[in-house]
Amino acid sequence: MTGVSSLSGLTVRQEARRRRILEASTRLAAGGGFDAVQMREVAEESGVALGTLYRYFPSKIHLLVAVMQDQLGRLHGTLRDRPPAAATPGERVAETLLRAFRALQREPLLAEAMVRAVIFADRSVREEVDTVSVLTRAIILDAMRLGGEPSAECLSAVRVVEHTWHAALVSWLTDRAAVRQVQADIRTVCRLVPAG
Repeated sequence: MTGVSSLSGLTVRQEARRRRILEASTRLAAGGGFDAVQMREVAEESGVALGTLYRYFPSKIHLLVAVMQDQLGRLHGTLRDRPPAAATPGERVAETLLRAFRALQREPLLAEAMVRAVIFADRSVREEVDTVSVLTRAIILDAMRLGGEPSAECLSAVRVVEHTWHAALVSWLTDRAAVRQVQADIRTVCRLVPAG
């Protein structure tokens, strides 16, 4: 079947190839972190030619940022299936981010690879990093369940939550913050989320 995939503009075959590449990259990163993801190994593991891999992802950074996009998309889907149950928008955001943090704790090498890629990303990866940010904000806004358009104050709070979330992950991954401190920081920043 060679029809065009409605979401990405890729054919069904191309989307399947891209999926294999992302899955291979995820396995390699989960097994050995950032340094374990080598383009040649990704190509071999996913069953594509090295040149084909570079057509989809021009660099390892592009590839790992795409893995992060994929993981955020999966998290977003899970949260839609099992939304947070807390009473207030801020508590729901905290519940969501703490759930995501627990998932990252189960795969610390994968988390390290993805976060390092975002940190190392230069301007050539700007669009992909912006997508990571958009996905993160969408997860936060969905967790809030506002029932309408967010106010400027709300969007500002969401950005602060997003920045704190990323900074807390970097601190945890570089052993500058313990798990308990990250959890406390997430709960604290989520108190900025307006109640309505």
